[in-house]
Amino acid sequence: MNSFKYGEDYLSSSIALSIAKSTCEGILTEETIEKINQSANYVQEIVDSGKVVYGINTGFGPLCTTLISPQDTKKLQENILKSHAVGVGDPIDKELSKLMMILKVHALAKGFSGIQLSTVERIIWHIQNDLVPVVPKQGSVGASGDLAPLSHLFLPLIGLGKIWKEGKPVDTATVLAEYNMEPIHLGAKEGLALINGTQFMAAHGVKAVVEMNRLMNNADLIATLMIEGLNGSIKPFFAELHQLRPYKGNTFVASTIFNLLKGSEILESHKNCSRVQDPYSLRCIPQVHGASRNAWLHFKEIIETEINSVTDNPIIINSELTISGGSFHGQPIALPLDYATLAVSELGNISDRRVYLSLEGETNGVPKLLMKTTGLNSGFMILQYSTAAIASENKGLCFPASADSIPTSLGQEDHVSMGSISGRKLLQVLDNVDKILSIELLCAAQAKDFHNPMKSTAVVEAMHKHIRSKIPHIEEDQPMQEILDNALSMIKSGELIQVAKETAEKSKVAYLGDGFGYFENY
Repeated sequence: MNSFKYGEDYLSSSIALSIAKSTCEGILTEETIEKINQSANYVQEIVDSGKVVYGINTGFGPLCTTLISPQDTKKLQENILKSHAVGVGDPIDKELSKLMMILKVHALAKGFSGIQLSTVERIIWHIQNDLVPVVPKQGSVGASGDLAPLSHLFLPLIGLGKIWKEGKPVDTATVLAEYNMEPIHLGAKEGLALINGTQFMAAHGVKAVVEMNRLMNNADLIATLMIEGLNGSIKPFFAELHQLRPYKGNTFVASTIFNLLKGSEILESHKNCSRVQDPYSLRCIPQVHGASRNAWLHFKEIIETEINSVTDNPIIINSELTISGGSFHGQPIALPLDYATLAVSELGNISDRRVYLSLEGETNGVPKLLMKTTGLNSGFMILQYSTAAIASENKGLCFPASADSIPTSLGQEDHVSMGSISGRKLLQVLDNVDKILSIELLCAAQAKDFHNPMKSTAVVEAMHKHIRSKIPHIEEDQPMQEILDNALSMIKSGELIQVAKETAEKSKVAYLGDGFGYFENY
């Protein structure tokens, strides 16, 4: 198993997810342990000196001027977990909670948080044993970081809260007893270090970076299949066009689709037809899909800057210099989370338009409603109702949560990011667009069937064959739920992407943008 050095190595979104899936192990090196211990020593020196430092020997938020006695500093840290664990709503996915722990360990291991080594090691124990705390979805405003979610995440350290066990929430005390483990005792500054930070928002961002990459690759492949099914032109994907407006995403999409279609027998059969140009949903795929890829590049850069940063407060430089700042504020990632939501939603919007286009009929070389006998049969008509409904739902979800701010903490936190809401909405829109693409996949495969016995390229034929191994050609109306479920599974699993890659390698087709390297399988 590969290993990742917390606090030292560069943490990418894919590595974070691999640790969460237990295919990579996060470890502490001697150098990192030394940094953690030194930072904890600085905090103890501050406590012993009696110097007043926020969060170490003062109250929190608007209580920052309330001094805490040395004997109560440890009680203060436990109280902050108890008082701030006020999240509500359904729990987030277990994988997201686990990602939160991984991101927090990496930030604490940088050695600027004053955390004890034993506390970091206990969090790693939870990660390695897949004993993941239950964290409610709602309650963070993304200001002092994600206070409520992080409080729930770390209640189990002091024996409280709940942990996922065999798919059910179980009291922490019960789980610890099974492992003959005792709750830990937090030292000065530790409670604050644990709950200050952006790990709830960032975990949603990490998940979205990887999921969005999969979604974009699926969108390009399904659009390619639809171009063939609807007798689309290859000219809008010529390199000569995109060299004149060389956005990375646009160039990548155009090159990928050109490479996948080059040499198609179906394309050759209609290259001299009377249709001058295609509708935008086909012709402008490089510009629309490409814009979403450009957004993803920026989004990925921001999220990975965040997860390799120290985001709690105050920062402990040494015993003489502590800095109370605003590195916990979620604004730097709240804006890109909202931006990414819009970028994902647009992939669903144009996919819905291609679904609609595929139903129009003879001008595209396919029967109306994608079925030869209609009237008695409604064909694929109502599938587009679903894509339209989901696309419309996404438009509402695109309102930027980061445009709002409600003051909290008696005015101490008078501007907040709402990035936690941005992250939750982004994952919801990603899931919605998967559903839209699964319906486009059905329509594109059905459209291509009407061009038999003409063949497309090896990659397109392999994708179509794979779809048909699980989803039949439909000749009359029938219940669609199982078919829709199979199509969605194909999208979410990434299997169509894998089929395309394997076939491209065997056929020596320059799939994935002719090796530009911007959008490697992430």
